[in-house]
This record gives sequence, C-alpha cells and structure tokens, in this order.
Amino acid sequence: MNDWKNQLYDKYVSSGQAGGNLNRGAKLSTHDHPYFMRLISRHLPANKEAAVADIACGHGALLHCLRESGYRNISGVDVSAEQVALAHQSGVAEAVCENMGVFLKDKAGAFDVVFLMDILEHLERGELFELLGLVNGSLKNGGRLIIHVPNGEGLFGMRIRYGDLTHENCFTPQSMRQALVSSGFEDVTCFEDKPVVHGLKSFFRRLLWDVLTILPRLLLAAETGQKRFVLSQNMLVVARKP
Repeated sequence: MNDWKNQLYDKYVSSGQAGGNLNRGAKLSTHDHPYFMRLISRHLPANKEAAVADIACGHGALLHCLRESGYRNISGVDVSAEQVALAHQSGVAEAVCENMGVFLKDKAGAFDVVFLMDILEHLERGELFELLGLVNGSLKNGGRLIIHVPNGEGLFGMRIRYGDLTHENCFTPQSMRQALVSSGFEDVTCFEDKPVVHGLKSFFRRLLWDVLTILPRLLLAAETGQKRFVLSQNMLVVARKP
C-alpha cells in the first residue's frame, strides 16, 4: 500500500473520516443502525449460524448489528488500527486489525456471506480484482456477496467519490456487474439507497426522495429509453457465487 494511504488510514478516525459520531469508550451507536438492520433482514440467510465476514469493518457498526440480530459466527477485519481500537472500545471484539488479503488467504470456502461495505472505491484496478478473487474463493458455493459503493450514476455521487482522499474508483450498476461477472459471480442486483423509514422525520425524507427524483428519472428515460435507474449517492449490490 502507498505510504500516503497508510498515513491517512492511520488517522482515519481522528481526521473525521470514520467513527466521528462515537465517543471513545461509549456504547456503540450509529446513525446507520436502521439501514444495517434492514439490510440484514432482507439479504442475510435466516440461519443464525451462517458464517459472515465484514471485510473493511471499520469501527464495527455492522458487526454490532449482526450480533444484535442474533448472528453468532461473525468476523471482521480492517487495516485501520484507530478504527479497530474504537470497535474494541465499543465492545465489538470480532474486529481484527490486519491486511484484507492476509485475512482471506487461508479462508477457502469459509463464509456464507461476505460484506464489502465502502471498501472497493479505495482500491486501484489490480487491487480490486485481486480482492474480488479472494472473496470469491472464501465463499461457499451459493454464498452471497454484499457490496456498498459510491454510485457514479447517482445525482450527487461525486460527493462520495471525492469525499475521501483514499478513494480511487466510482461505480455504476453496469460497471459493477462487469467487475463481478468477470470475477466469477452471478445474479448481480443493484439497489438504490433510498432513505430508510424508521420514524416521522425519515418518512418525510423518503417521501421527498420519491417525489423529487421523478423528473430526473423521466429525463433519463427520455434520453435512454430505459426504465430503471439508481440515483442515490451510494448503491447496494448483491451477488452470488455459483
């Protein structure tokens, strides 16, 4: 990894890029909690013994939600010592500080589900396909890969693409399918990151999103003749290993 990236990752929490809403030593809480809980309920197996790995787990918010949802066979890895330390201080002992490739190299067929949440955009092309190959090898046959990435098709996707100096890539549904199918995955589906309704405020946010995105959808349909577009800043991608 480049020295300048190591410098940024070493201060990933203190520079405000991650975990900024958490106090050291405090009980883990996250504004992403409703999103993660919906994600888990919709896309994970019902079997609570399923082996689940969160690659680039950050300060452990997703691992926390997995454990809260009853999943017991979970693990996470992140290269940022600050983030892993914050995860441990928040009670998420499953997070380890290690290189992703080192973590995955001896995990052939180990996992039912692998998460790659907000990590692929940090990788150069060669690193991207190397990681996807390792993840494919670590999944059981029929295992599921769940990805969250900046969306180049999104109305404000460039806020995410250029919101972090370590970002190298941005994706669209088309390029994401290209990368995943080329790496041995199938059944690739891309989802828009609409506001998750979990109260009155989020209900109105969702209502505004649904109404105000009608015009850009119509304009894109007029230009392309297509019907479905992913307009959020980020997108969720789910794929399966054959």
